[in-house]
Amino acid sequence: MPDLDRLADRKLAATVLQGGRLRALVLELWQRTRMDWGFVTDRLATTFRKETWVGAHDRRFVSETLYGLVRHLRRVDLAVSRGRKVAKPPRDLERLLALLLLEGLIEPAQAAKVEPELDWTAIAGVDAAIASERKLATRIGLAASLPDWLAARFVADWGDAAEPLALALNQRAPMTVRANLLIGDRAALVAELAREGLTTHPGTWSDTALVVDSRTNLFQLASFKRGALEVQDEGSQLLAELARVDAPKPIVIDYCAGAGGKTLAIAARLGNRGRIVATDVDAGKLEELRRRARRAQVSNAQALVIEEGRWPREVEALRGKADVVFIDAPCSGIGALRRNPEARWRMRETDLAEFAKRQQRIIADARQLCAPGGRIVYATCTLLRVENQDVIGAALAAHADLAAVPLTEVLGTERAKSLGDGESFIVAPHTHGTDGFYARVLTRTNKSAP
Repeated sequence: MPDLDRLADRKLAATVLQGGRLRALVLELWQRTRMDWGFVTDRLATTFRKETWVGAHDRRFVSETLYGLVRHLRRVDLAVSRGRKVAKPPRDLERLLALLLLEGLIEPAQAAKVEPELDWTAIAGVDAAIASERKLATRIGLAASLPDWLAARFVADWGDAAEPLALALNQRAPMTVRANLLIGDRAALVAELAREGLTTHPGTWSDTALVVDSRTNLFQLASFKRGALEVQDEGSQLLAELARVDAPKPIVIDYCAGAGGKTLAIAARLGNRGRIVATDVDAGKLEELRRRARRAQVSNAQALVIEEGRWPREVEALRGKADVVFIDAPCSGIGALRRNPEARWRMRETDLAEFAKRQQRIIADARQLCAPGGRIVYATCTLLRVENQDVIGAALAAHADLAAVPLTEVLGTERAKSLGDGESFIVAPHTHGTDGFYARVLTRTNKSAP
């Protein structure tokens, strides 16, 4: 955080100590968020449209404070319990003050003037207490404020890397955009954003990724309105490379397209060659895809609503003909906790098995659309084995005409090893600075299969 922003945040934290409507707004948002653990971004957008008195810096402070309470709930609650003589549930004001203290925005003496019954020096020492916990899953659960089941899953799936992964997932994500190659390359976008007064630096892994260092509303930029950029995590941008195909007029099906982030990235990589059929069960998201495609000057994409188990005529006509079927599978979203931290509290461990069953059904559908010799790209924004490696293993066991394609055959040896293990694509915040993504490339062979 820049020094000037830090100074401004301290002034706003001091305002919160005094009470008033800024404190009331933060507490109200926090209480409403905890009711259903809905998307924080949606809740903030609705609030700021209504509360017109909130200025630009106030909005940022309120947003980061609310996100902080969501991200650090267990850590904050443990801190409050350390400062209390008698065990009882923490109050929301105590949580708010503890977060501001742990973020270095207020001092213990300031907090004590508001809540004198708590030992704020003990509260400030919570991280040292967490670090002394010897059981890895317990320490991760407290330090990264994860449910116990998720911390245990990380340890089981990631071993010694579980702790740096969990802590990285609990950080604030960078503001990353994709240069739309249909309009201009990254260098051209750097120059255009500089003219708009923004400082940037290039992403590490994708030649279209650009990290915006300046704080701004990207959606109000002229460059965004004319389609020169899309807001997209660098890991998500990389996935589009897995859909590369050399045919002059390829047929690509984006089977779970949603609002079209991957569709637009694939179209740009293809230079509007061939045909992309973007399908989803959500008609509203596909309408957003159409709007985005028009702005991005994508001319080779068609959006079609499907139902699981039943396809419209246009999709049925592509059975066995697609060069690439790209699956951005519905999943737990654990790899995107930096952007949607509330998901950890909304998710239940029992949901994972249901996700895995649905993911296997989607691969079975994609297999029917894929041409012999064509490829299926299975991708998720989760880092849990039950939704990734286990799903692929089940699909290969169930379908004799599916075979795994080493990532080295798609990206080349050096790049495949830098973006995974040579077989699977795996990027994560602690290793690549991106959100967490997994992908596996399959091919449909000529073997007979049911």
